[in-house]
Amino acid sequence: MRFTRSCGVLVHPTSFPGKYGIGDFGYEARTFIDFLESTNQTIWQVLPLTPTGYGNSPYASYSAFAGNAYLISLDLLVEKGLLTKIEVQEAELPSGVIVDYDGAFKNKDKLFKVASERFYKKLEKEEEKNFKAFKKENKHWLDDYVLFMACGLHYGMQPWNTWDKDLATRKPEALKKYKKKFKEQIQIQYWLQYEFSNQWMSLKQYANDRGIRVVGDIPIFVDHNSSDVWANPQYFEVDEFGNRTLVAGVPPDYFSETGQLWGNPQYNWKKLEEDNYSWWVDRFKQMFKTCDAIRVDHFRGFDAYWEVSAGEETAINGRWVDGPGEKFFDTILRECGELPIIAEDLGFVTKGVERLRDKYEFPGMKIIQFAFDADSKNSFLPHNYPQNSVAYSVTHDNDTSIGWYNSAPDHEKHMVRTYTRTDGKEINWEFIRLGMLSVADQAIFPLQDYMNLDGAHRMNFPGTSSGNWLWRYNREMFENLDTDRIRFLVDQGNRKVEPKT
Repeated sequence: MRFTRSCGVLVHPTSFPGKYGIGDFGYEARTFIDFLESTNQTIWQVLPLTPTGYGNSPYASYSAFAGNAYLISLDLLVEKGLLTKIEVQEAELPSGVIVDYDGAFKNKDKLFKVASERFYKKLEKEEEKNFKAFKKENKHWLDDYVLFMACGLHYGMQPWNTWDKDLATRKPEALKKYKKKFKEQIQIQYWLQYEFSNQWMSLKQYANDRGIRVVGDIPIFVDHNSSDVWANPQYFEVDEFGNRTLVAGVPPDYFSETGQLWGNPQYNWKKLEEDNYSWWVDRFKQMFKTCDAIRVDHFRGFDAYWEVSAGEETAINGRWVDGPGEKFFDTILRECGELPIIAEDLGFVTKGVERLRDKYEFPGMKIIQFAFDADSKNSFLPHNYPQNSVAYSVTHDNDTSIGWYNSAPDHEKHMVRTYTRTDGKEINWEFIRLGMLSVADQAIFPLQDYMNLDGAHRMNFPGTSSGNWLWRYNREMFENLDTDRIRFLVDQGNRKVEPKT
């Protein structure tokens, strides 16, 4: 699918400022959307909105379908009469530039229990009808997820294959027993997903009403400790006891002598194909309902993927295996219709990946930060971009533009200064300008670059398991944004999207 010439910002909701330790779907989210509208930007890109597991990573989730309940706004619950102002005041935390996950989780869990009880007590006819409709529409994943979370909380969120054997292997009597045992927690989990959906869809509508598209993110792999693998083991490379047999990663390369061993269970693509990729079809349908477009992470894995035996300590002893390719996307296209997808085609891109991406006209990603380590043929230099692509200064996995420049080798700094014909003192704005003026249909920039922030404000360090996903901004940083300069660059790059008449 081809996109209109446009631009926007990459920022995850956890990064919004606020009083409760973590960003959410409340007032500050709408203030951010107002900023996009006021600067004539029409894209808001987010990271996965699913529940975070180990390390608070949105790419290691307990579900590929559920929503992250900690993004629910307490203030909106007050407006709905499910909490009082005094109750949420007690949940307030010092507001800084780092997410306080532990504090936010503790305080919100306590209030979610209170709000859930009030929801069920005051459930009126119309609300009850909507709640039942939500549960029916999402039954294909929701019933398994709420039981998974209730059981998981009981077991301290330890991997599901370490639970009671009959529960882990989903014996009918065990499922019946634990549904009854954890009835109260299951009710809370149902309500949390309902409330998440209501708040998110309301926020998305607020953005859409202002001409702003929301770009979501769909990781190719799911976490082993997830309701998806527990409920659908036939679709994953696990044994009869739920132990992983084949896992995902990437082979050794310039960045790592031992490759990267991610540990996610590989898919049983043969079984998925036999079932017409129904699990994946449901997943894409869900994403296209909750977002206007999707960035597909690790797109290469659909063409070929690196498979490693689960017992290996590194990714060295793996092998390339052909992915589902065109048969998969033909099915998704047939079942979902138009596919507004951005292909994350970074890393070593083969001819097969390019063919798969281009057949469906998925725009690839062009990262300006990667452009200055070679010669003028570097595909990340703006003069080499195809029109059907997305220009980024950096992504959530990279240092900020200022942070990168401060630590870049001298020859790369020299090439940047030569290419931009500047002294490099405003490298973030130079990268934004290059992206805006490029021929790429879309240009997206992390909010940190608009805020002139250095590497201390980086979102993620790939390959590390702690200290990530912490960045937040505060009101002062937001109010100091140079909106006039942003509007000028949007206009200069001809990226203002005129409203449809």
